[in-house]
Amino acid sequence: MSSEHAEEISQPQREPQGGQVERLPARDENRDGRAAQKAAAPKKVSEDKAKRQSRLPSLDDHEDIGAEKEHIVVRDGKPDLVFNGTLLASAAPEVAIKGRWDELRVYQTSFGKHVFSKMNRTIYAEELDTCEAEVFDPDPKSATAQLLRSAHDLTHSKPKTWKDAAVSFFGYEPLAKELYRKLGDEFEERVS
Repeated sequence: MSSEHAEEISQPQREPQGGQVERLPARDENRDGRAAQKAAAPKKVSEDKAKRQSRLPSLDDHEDIGAEKEHIVVRDGKPDLVFNGTLLASAAPEVAIKGRWDELRVYQTSFGKHVFSKMNRTIYAEELDTCEAEVFDPDPKSATAQLLRSAHDLTHSKPKTWKDAAVSFFGYEPLAKELYRKLGDEFEERVS
């Protein structure tokens, strides 16, 4: 068998609608001879998630800002947080790049604690949104919380405030800075 004939046999063929035989392209190979992976099939978009994305940067609870009510903050791998309080501010990007975006929220409970929430959203049906949240207690009662607070206070010149805790949780990414602007100018560093 000639090498030309062997190559012809190794290429798959299919018969399209007109009875003609169509030759499929040979499979791609990497330098080491392994077959290259085909492009993944397009992901299925969830209609509900796509609606949520279309409203960006507005969030579902935008109308709740400043109103005292019961809130439920979902957390992955931990119990959800349920409390009475006020949504102080929220932020989301104007567009969802590659079908994904973050939603940031800051709440104040009726008892003066602060709750920070970050949700990573996706429009894809087979992917789950991820949720994390943290509570800042200005007057911790548990021994562990008091030890952590004391350690922080010893290593820093000023005691940790809810604003310090927010920066520890959200960082200084552009979306976090937008959230801080909505909360007021206390997050800016003043230089004289």
